[in-house]
Formats: sequence, C-alpha cells, structure tokens
Amino acid sequence: MNGPERLAERLRRDGGLIAGALVGSFPADGTLGAAAAAGPRTAGHEDEYALLVEAIFEGYLQHYGAGRVLRPDDPDLALLAGDRLFALGLARLAELGDLAAISELADVISLSAQAHAEGDADRAEAVWAAGVVAVARGGGPRLEAAKTAARSGEPAAAVALRRAMPGL
Repeated sequence: MNGPERLAERLRRDGGLIAGALVGSFPADGTLGAAAAAGPRTAGHEDEYALLVEAIFEGYLQHYGAGRVLRPDDPDLALLAGDRLFALGLARLAELGDLAAISELADVISLSAQAHAEGDADRAEAVWAAGVVAVARGGGPRLEAAKTAARSGEPAAAVALRRAMPGL
C-alpha cells in the first residue's frame, strides 16, 4: 500500500467529515513520502515517515490546490482538513522524537505558505523538495542559507533551495 493509500485508510478509520471527503481512487505514487522514507535519518521507520510526509503534503494541497486523497465540497472544510493533516503529520513526528524533522517540516509549511502568498509556485515546489530531502538525510548550512533567502523573497531562492538539497 503506498503513502496516499495508507493515509486514506487512516482517515477512513478516524471517520467524521474528513472521511466523507475521501476520493474513490488514489494516486499510484507517494513520491514525497517515499523520498523521505528512503534516507538514512528515517531508517527503521520508513512507513511512518512516508505516511507523515504524505499527510503534511495532503494538508498543503488542501490549502493551496486540489487534494489527491481528499476533495471536500466546502472550501472551509478543506482548510480545516489541511490543518488537521498538518497536525497529524507533526504529531507522528513528535511521537518518533524527531525534533529536527519537525523543524524542517514546519519550515516547509511556513515557507511554502509564504511562497504562495507571494505568487511564487516554483519556490513553493523547491521548498517541498528540499524539505523532504532534509527529513531523509539531514539539513545543513547551505539549506539554512537557502531558507533565509526564501524567507527574504529573493528571486533566486528556488534555485538556492534546489542546490542546497543535502545528499545530492
């Protein structure tokens, strides 16, 4: 079962309004979750990391696009579902005791929100890619400098984020 399917199963078990907004079929891949699970930092907990990254990414999609797992008819429910999915993923990280990954994914959430507010979808995509690699492999000074550039809204921030991906 891939990451989006596992997330859907978890949400189905939880029930409620969010479970009622599940789509009938799910994407074949869970690319971001799989990337997070493939790194040395996540070894031994691959399924957990795949699920929690997919939950946070689905939360992001509820806020800024169309979900892959959930498609609520009500935009307010989509926002609430997005917040719930952010919390689900971060709570699972807390249970694992991975404060570094919590920090990385909190940065992903805030920096991608800023990028969308500033109309820079390319930067938002680069933030996600760099953040997932950092969860899998760890961050570093180049990534921190690139995130500072992103916070400042620098035009080359997306390029800096892509170049700063640890382990690549």
